[in-house]
Amino acid sequence: MLKQRVTHSATGLTRRSLLASGAAITAFGALPALAQEAAPPPQEPLPAPTPPTEPVAPTPPVSTSFSFDLLTDEMRQNASQPYKAPAKPTGALGNLQYDDYRSINFRTDRTRWADNTGSLFRVAAFHMGWLYSEPVQMFEVRDGNSTEMQFSTDDFEYRNNLAERFRPHLELPGVAGFRLSTPINRPDTYDELVAFLGASYFRALGRGNSYGLSARGLAINTAANAQEEFPRFSRFYLEKPADGSQTVVVYAALESPSVTGAYRFVITPGDETVMIVTARIFARNDVTQLGVAPLTSMYLFSETNRSDFDDFRPNVHDSDGLRIERPNGEILWRPLNNPPRLGGSYFGEKSPRSFGLYQRDREFESFQDLEAHYERRPSALVEPIGDWGNGAVRLVEIPTDSEVNDNIVAFWVPEGEFKAGDSREYAYSLRWGGMSANPRDSLAYIYETRSGVGGVSGLQNGENLRKFVIDFRGGVIANLPLEAKLEPVINIQNGQLENSTLERISGTDMWRLVLDISGNADAIVELGAHLAGYGRKLSETWLYQWINA
Repeated sequence: MLKQRVTHSATGLTRRSLLASGAAITAFGALPALAQEAAPPPQEPLPAPTPPTEPVAPTPPVSTSFSFDLLTDEMRQNASQPYKAPAKPTGALGNLQYDDYRSINFRTDRTRWADNTGSLFRVAAFHMGWLYSEPVQMFEVRDGNSTEMQFSTDDFEYRNNLAERFRPHLELPGVAGFRLSTPINRPDTYDELVAFLGASYFRALGRGNSYGLSARGLAINTAANAQEEFPRFSRFYLEKPADGSQTVVVYAALESPSVTGAYRFVITPGDETVMIVTARIFARNDVTQLGVAPLTSMYLFSETNRSDFDDFRPNVHDSDGLRIERPNGEILWRPLNNPPRLGGSYFGEKSPRSFGLYQRDREFESFQDLEAHYERRPSALVEPIGDWGNGAVRLVEIPTDSEVNDNIVAFWVPEGEFKAGDSREYAYSLRWGGMSANPRDSLAYIYETRSGVGGVSGLQNGENLRKFVIDFRGGVIANLPLEAKLEPVINIQNGQLENSTLERISGTDMWRLVLDISGNADAIVELGAHLAGYGRKLSETWLYQWINA
């Protein structure tokens, strides 16, 4: 199923208008996502509202020893025990609906760490209920000891008739997640930096960004021949930073029927916000497909499928391509697609230098959306630390007709089995931000991909013919004359090249490659191309999957 992305706010319902504001509370990762279509479970009638519970005095917090190694040992031990699903809330918490949930806000005067004028970070929690029914515990870590961060109804503002259902001083069984704020854009304003909410989903922002794609702690059996699982972060441990510290450290305990895990996030905000992630994973049961460092995004349409949508906007997407840097430095660029049916691609590698979902298009004119501002959405780049061995970057693309659905996921699939009792550790840097489209000045990058009916415009052309137009920009080819001897290197699987041309676009720094490709009906055609000349490779490698449905 698609993962639906939802936002809530006191002032509006639309996802697009809310995501335009960095101050909006975003709720994401709540619905089962990116798996094969399945029938929805039967809906049981909601129980009748229960009377408000009498106030309960909060339990005094108790400090216990804490370290990442202690958390690791605990999760390793938990993997040897059967999974126990968390209890569902009852009463007012269990009866919250969408309209109710968007009427609850964390009170700014209850923000944690705000009493410390030297701290550059603030902590606010998300309320339980609606889609977020499983309680998450939060702890503060100081000097090697952890103390539970307790939350009550006093920490939240309840509007409309909710104030009658949630009486003051009620201790809550947990929260749904949390967000961190810091002065990332202006020194006098605490902007939202990162949010953990729903299963193991989280998002972060670089300077000048607004929320777009998400990451996950782990993907289990995504689009595989097995039941997909959505591991959840059941506990968070927030290490209180020293005064003036530019970095904050978050630990998390991960649970699912098949795995447990201990995670550490070392988060440093900036033009590109950087997370150094360490994931220690333990198998309770055999796992069909392990997805490491998963990224989830939305791609509805662009120049490749613009004709399928009656929309005033030229493009609608949070990300427009998958970028992979291979161990030898070769860069692969795979434009994203909204396919007619479930699509999947594997890019076999041995410990790649990086992979990520990018939003390369940064011009407002490309989107024309004054609410969503897709040009501000961050890219996210995974850079493995250490040797990840053999495996593949997997890209899953799911057809969708709405921008509220996340229909793209990319993750690392390690080679070999992950059986009950096995353990693995992965470390990686996760960067969020605008990201330069062309970090290597000498190598041309793929600026745009367009697609349409193949053949000669204005003439009757054969069926099963598709035209692809790829613009290469920058690098050393930007200054070459029109008559320069460049050669397109083209690879096609399960299709046929009918015609190709390459020429400089006069007055620009771009070269345009045009391909006419034929393929049988219902064929999946794999395409690849790059520019070469003067004894060297001169561009990134363009990859595309054409499903001729």
